[in-house]
Amino acid sequence: MRRDADGPHERLSSMPDRNADLRAAIEKSGYYPDVVADSVNAAVAGERVISYLVHHEPTIDRDEVRRHITVVVLTPTRLIVAHTDEHEPDDLLPAPYTSTSSEAVMLSTVRSVVVTRMVANPASYVGKPVPPPGANEVVLTIGWGGVGRVDLEPATCSDPQCDADHGYTGVIASDDFSIRVSATADGNDAVAHVLAFAEALSASTAGTTQQ
Repeated sequence: MRRDADGPHERLSSMPDRNADLRAAIEKSGYYPDVVADSVNAAVAGERVISYLVHHEPTIDRDEVRRHITVVVLTPTRLIVAHTDEHEPDDLLPAPYTSTSSEAVMLSTVRSVVVTRMVANPASYVGKPVPPPGANEVVLTIGWGGVGRVDLEPATCSDPQCDADHGYTGVIASDDFSIRVSATADGNDAVAHVLAFAEALSASTAGTTQQ
């Protein structure tokens, strides 16, 4: 079996710089691009962009439609998640305003990259190198231990007649970031972009575990 001469970090370092592409994607979203780009650039702090996601989606708050955007950036050393919301005037700020939060996570701390693909008519599915359509919907969940989720349910035994209290059983899952896109709502390109980002992130975190 032939092995690549370069290790995972060398392969990542040879990937093209995508900083300009990231800025163009933020501009294309049309969602306060200067505000979003400034916050993302500050978090990236001059590092090279390997891959990115820009997810702009509206939410309905009672009778109002409000927008928010999430930008996820992969650099050679970190995973950066920036989220910007828009708000109506309130007692503190008399004009409409945005709030942006960003988190930078070292790749060595990423614990899981979970990709769930939904494929319609799987018998006719054709994978790479054929471009989309492929997967119809994708859910990407990334965990690094900042947020945990506990799912509990009553424990049971194998006796169907048993009515004793067996306590609870559950699962502890890391769920720091999750994004869901579909070809119907977001387009085939958005689905392909999430899959490409997940692949790049998996490659970079695999490299950190081999050090």
